[in-house]
Amino acid sequence: MMRRWVLAASLASLAGCATKGNVRRVETQVMVLRAETARHESVRAAELARLIRLQQQVIDSLTATRQALRVMDAKTTNDVTDMMRQLLAVQEVVGQSQRNLSQLRGQLDARAEAQIGTPVAPAVPDTAVRGPGTVPAASAEQMYNAALQQYRRGSVATARRAFLDFLQQYPTHPNAVDALYFVAETFETASPDTAIARFTEVTAKYPQSARAPAALYKVGRLYEQSLKYPVRARAAYQRVVAEYPRSEDADLAKTRLEALKP
Repeated sequence: MMRRWVLAASLASLAGCATKGNVRRVETQVMVLRAETARHESVRAAELARLIRLQQQVIDSLTATRQALRVMDAKTTNDVTDMMRQLLAVQEVVGQSQRNLSQLRGQLDARAEAQIGTPVAPAVPDTAVRGPGTVPAASAEQMYNAALQQYRRGSVATARRAFLDFLQQYPTHPNAVDALYFVAETFETASPDTAIARFTEVTAKYPQSARAPAALYKVGRLYEQSLKYPVRARAAYQRVVAEYPRSEDADLAKTRLEALKP
C-alpha cells in the first residue's frame, strides 16, 4: 500500500511537468512493483499449497486412526465374547464341583454323626485287661480333636454335640474350658441368650483361664449387637477392664465403652 501511495504521489507530482525521463522512471517503478507483487503472490500460493497438503495429511491420519479404532473395537468385542463364554464354562465347572463337594460334605457329616452317636465304652486304664469283644474307648484327645475338626469345617451342630459329649465324659480335662467356649460360640448366631449363658459359664467355672476375659467380652458384644442392651453391654465391658486389666480383651472393652458413652 505504501508503495502504491508513493507511486500515486509521484504520478500526481509529474502530472503538471512530466518529461520523458520522468515518464520512463515511473514506468520502471511500475514494472518493479508488478514484479514484487507477483513474487509475493507466488510465495502466498506456495504457502497455501503447503497448508493444503498439511491439512490433507491430517485428514489422512485421522481416517487411518478411525479405521484402526474400528478394527480394535471389533477385536475387543470378539475377545470379550470369548472371555464371557470361557467364564460361563468355568462357572459351570465350579458349580458342578461345589455340588460334588456339598454332597461329599453331607456324606462326611452323616458319617461323623453316626460315629458320634455310637455308644462309646467308658475309658479304662491302659493297665487294665480288656475282655474279649471290648470296644476300645476314644481318648479325650481324639474326641476333642474330632469335635474341633467339625467346628473348623463349619459343621456347627455336629461340633456342638461332639464338644458336649467330650465335656460329659471328660469334665476335668484341660481342654474342657476350650470345649465349653466353642459350645458357646456355636450359639452366637442362632441363640444369643444361650450363647451368653454358656460364655458366662466359662467365666464362672474357669475365672483364671485365658478364655475367661474373651468370654466376658463376648457377653458384652452379644448384649450390644444382638440383643441391643447397652446397659448390660457396658456392665460386661467394665468387668473385663476391672477383672482382667492386662488382657487384650480389656483394650477392646475400653474401646467399646468409649463408643457406648451416653
